[in-house]
Amino acid sequence: MDALVEQFFNLEIMAKALPLVLKGLGITLLICAVVIPLGLAGGLLAALGSVSRNRALRWISIGFVDVFRALPPLVLLIFIYAGLPFAGLSLSPFVAVIIGFFLNNSAYFAEILRAGLLSVPKGQIEAARSTGLGRAQTLIWVTLPQAVRNVLPDLLSNVVEVVKLTSLASVVSLGEMLHAAGLVRSITYNASPLVLAAGLYLVLLWPLIRVIGRFERRITH
Repeated sequence: MDALVEQFFNLEIMAKALPLVLKGLGITLLICAVVIPLGLAGGLLAALGSVSRNRALRWISIGFVDVFRALPPLVLLIFIYAGLPFAGLSLSPFVAVIIGFFLNNSAYFAEILRAGLLSVPKGQIEAARSTGLGRAQTLIWVTLPQAVRNVLPDLLSNVVEVVKLTSLASVVSLGEMLHAAGLVRSITYNASPLVLAAGLYLVLLWPLIRVIGRFERRITH
């Protein structure tokens, strides 16, 4: 039992690992700060395209969503970072991670927002148009607020998935939190830094999960 505690909960090793792991946490948060807004913007464009009256635009948007939802994010990330150099395009680990996660999350956000757009009653859209609002104004002031409210728990759940997805950045040696913990583990031959990283993920995500649960209860009651 003592050996198990020493291997996974060595406080001395955790204290030494903490500065490097916190630096990795900063990179994790930076990735999220870039990917989440980009993913929401890309997802909104794809969602609007998927409900467009233009058949070509609709099928392009649907194809984009299907492809990048079907591709495993790890495969996509490795292809961008290690595959594109064979075509003469070399990207830094950070840029490769941003592009890969942007494509993956845009597809998931698009599907969530599409469901939200379709959940808004057509009567409300027609009523807004009858008051003199244009299509863009109706979208901004009537459709989008209701669509986002209807799917807010799903949007927040996807944000949680984005944070967890950042751990994949370690495969391209980007120094996010898991990569930093792994470096210390490889030096100390002790799993305590990984436990520390897991604890920080829990502290970061547990409050958001509770918020999601509260929203879900409000919507269902």
